[in-house]
Amino acid sequence: MKYIQVNAFPLTVFCLIVILITSCSNQKEPESENDPPEVSDELSEAEEIEFYIDKLPDRDFTETYGHGYTWYTAAEELGMIGKPAIPHLVKQLNSEDEYVVMLSLYALQLASQDSAVTKKTGGEYIELEGTVLSKDSNSRNVQVAESWWNRHRHLWD
Repeated sequence: MKYIQVNAFPLTVFCLIVILITSCSNQKEPESENDPPEVSDELSEAEEIEFYIDKLPDRDFTETYGHGYTWYTAAEELGMIGKPAIPHLVKQLNSEDEYVVMLSLYALQLASQDSAVTKKTGGEYIELEGTVLSKDSNSRNVQVAESWWNRHRHLWD
């Protein structure tokens, strides 16, 4: 009987590379408690709204972009949700935490520009005054937001 001698080194290297590639590509980074969940796969819209409302007071739930600009993740996400988030944000205007009020106002300005809202309001949305992301503007802008809400709250009945 004849044996065929094969150099096993190239085959071994190939197998190790395949193992390495497949094991690395299937690894997920661990999630921190501040990472937003994969909302499209895991949460309903109501749960997503609740998640981001609960994150409004978290001053670390931000990112930095551009030349050091702050991205207020919870407010931005609630703004992108649009119309369904608005009643939840209006409730936050009564918060004793000025930071929560500031971010809620900002999110309301974004959410009220949802086309599902502006179609019903004749294009009217919440237009905040002064410096938007400043606690100093909260008092006046709460009045602006509440006035808009009082005119259009029937859209959520």
